[in-house]
Amino acid sequence: MKLLSLLVVVATLSINPIAKAEEAAVTNVNPGGLTTIRGAAPLEETREAERLKRVIKDKNPIARNYVHQPPVVPHQTRGYRVDLNSNKCLTCHSWKHAAETGATKISLTHFETRDGKTLSDVSPRRYFCSQCHVTQADAAPLVENTFEPVESLGNE
Repeated sequence: MKLLSLLVVVATLSINPIAKAEEAAVTNVNPGGLTTIRGAAPLEETREAERLKRVIKDKNPIARNYVHQPPVVPHQTRGYRVDLNSNKCLTCHSWKHAAETGATKISLTHFETRDGKTLSDVSPRRYFCSQCHVTQADAAPLVENTFEPVESLGNE
């Protein structure tokens, strides 16, 4: 029994310095010169939220950069309800209301199922607009971007 107690004490003393070294290594992680979008704040630190970006006021549709690119939204959408029971976007962009509101009609592709069948209403897979369409904001790029638009689209 004394031998067992002695082994437990020796094991505890020998593990403790290892645990301390591992703890020090975790807190002093070298990110390799990379900075994330979140900045250099440690994960356990709670930072103040960034200010919301300024959204461009209603304007003409913004040019696309590649074929099949979902158009960006040229107006504020904060507070728009898009859920299982309602879709605020469709109050202006549905085929029924687009002419009277002056909004762009949703594409015919939004009425197709994944099997290519055309429905009389928006397909469930295209109902949640913000999964593809984002509000255009006046914000600096988060990362360097050297993307060149498709020449045939005529963007400048």
